Amino acid sequence: MSTLEERLTRLEEGCYFQEAALKELNEALIQQQQQIDMLEKMLARSETKITALQAQLDQGPENSPPPHYMPERY
Repeated sequence: MSTLEERLTRLEEGCYFQEAALKELNEALIQQQQQIDMLEKMLARSETKITALQAQLDQGPENSPPPHYMPERY
């Protein structure tokens, strides 16, 4: 009878440690998902900024001379 009790005890211990490991993995997964969500938001903001900057670049440079240019000096 003691061997059955020992087997049952080992099974219960194994189950306990598996549950603990599962909880730990679940917490890690939740943290990773939060990081992914944050990074996706940052990426979306960056894409918006890049699109706005690209629109400014597509307008092209001004054809006026720079402010330090003084044609009367030459």
